[in-house]
Amino acid sequence: MENLDAIEVLPEVEEVRVPNIVCVRTVASVRPSTKWKKTKRCIYNRETKAIFGRTCADWGRLGLFYLVFNALLAAVFAIGIKVLLSTMDTNAPKWKLEESLIGTNPGLGFRPFSLEDGALIQYSLQNTSTAEKWVKLLDTFLEPYENYTDRDNIQNCTFKIRPKRNHVCMVDLKKFGPCQAQYKYGYGSSSPCIFIKLNRIFKWVPRFYKEGKSDMPRDLRFNIKKLSLKKRKQIWISCRGEDPIDNENLQGFQYYPSRGLPGYFYPYLNVKNYLSPLVAVRVMKPRQNVLINIECRAWARNIYYKRSKQDRQGSVHFEILIRNN
Repeated sequence: MENLDAIEVLPEVEEVRVPNIVCVRTVASVRPSTKWKKTKRCIYNRETKAIFGRTCADWGRLGLFYLVFNALLAAVFAIGIKVLLSTMDTNAPKWKLEESLIGTNPGLGFRPFSLEDGALIQYSLQNTSTAEKWVKLLDTFLEPYENYTDRDNIQNCTFKIRPKRNHVCMVDLKKFGPCQAQYKYGYGSSSPCIFIKLNRIFKWVPRFYKEGKSDMPRDLRFNIKKLSLKKRKQIWISCRGEDPIDNENLQGFQYYPSRGLPGYFYPYLNVKNYLSPLVAVRVMKPRQNVLINIECRAWARNIYYKRSKQDRQGSVHFEILIRNN
């Protein structure tokens, strides 16, 4: 049944014929109101004073309900966050070593690294501008090592002098020989430098090889043997061509400031100003105009090595292409 408020009543004249008598009577004609009138009545009803079907009192009660509801919801959320933060240490992760997703096998990384080129480092000896890209990437990477914001807790460490409590060891870039900024890290020449670093794992302590292993490169075994026992507390680094053809196109490597990452930098405890130790690997005159695949590996008793393209562990892969045409 239609709402009588939504219709408009108009008078209409109807003629009734009776023999010898003519009578005229008025009959009501019903015609629906327009859509616009219905819309206006929906927005504001003058009779009930309702706005969109609710009076001001109804809207007030509804607003008060949602205000209280959202306030309680925010309070519950804030309490939950407060309880969660109270169980966390801002200086140390909750899950460490074997309990964490990272585990206890640190990965190896290299610099310079470009998202555009991935693992490939290429430049032309004839066009020096192609080498500037890699120099700038290394400048950016090494900037924290040169500009410490606060040196209060930085000290020079040796194998006899370990860092004090809440202190960190300094990485002295002046000991990196030809792999320094003043020499453009070897780029622009035929012997570029690659910086190798170990990824950080909180409280991870390396177990060192103090004697050479049979599967180590011969030059690394010789290097370990000539050092004193204290200086053998290092995570050793060795690089080689991935395949025999790559080794044929290489003339060896030089390592700065030493052949390994010193043990006094570990464990990593998230102390302010801590910077990871580095080994600069100088690739000696690789054959030009040839793509060469190189693998660098870290050696420690608790670093697991797995050579795999899908799941590489304990080593890092990069490629070098030096053009001369």
